[in-house]
Amino acid sequence: MGHKGEYREEERLKNPSVWQRFLILAGTGFGLGYSPIASGTVGTIWGVVIVLALAAVGLTPVMLLPFIAVALVLSALAIPVCDTTERYLGRKDDGRIVADEYMTFPICVIGLPLVPWVLVMAFLTNRFFDILKPPPARNLQNIKGGTGVVIDDVLASAYSLVLNHVLYYVIRHILAA
Repeated sequence: MGHKGEYREEERLKNPSVWQRFLILAGTGFGLGYSPIASGTVGTIWGVVIVLALAAVGLTPVMLLPFIAVALVLSALAIPVCDTTERYLGRKDDGRIVADEYMTFPICVIGLPLVPWVLVMAFLTNRFFDILKPPPARNLQNIKGGTGVVIDDVLASAYSLVLNHVLYYVIRHILAA
């Protein structure tokens, strides 16, 4: 890697195959990563769509083991998607790469009911922790390639998940009182 997180010319992906072009398209959130404002936040919208799509086929976040499995598979798949996109764009964790945001978002809702306010809460807490990057997330994003792009988002989603469960419990008990 060259100066300031940029790839040296010989490391860049110059002539992507059809499959690599698809990965790059997915890596940039099918265009949402090109948002001029808050591309990560805009790209995370796909994460909400993924959670709703999973629910539409009968897989909800309260189905713990299957939902955890899907969340982990999506997070693992995000690594080659982000790696390919990063090599193509030529810059470490380029802001246009948003697959790390949306493919790790399902982690935020594991074990929670799929109701609108919970989705909004999960979206907001996820963005908060992804932007804040509490330790060790900030340091882990220095890992080279797709793993470094994705790992901080996995942790941000895990932090979000914990806070979401606390907030859900507190809010439910306040509303029940």
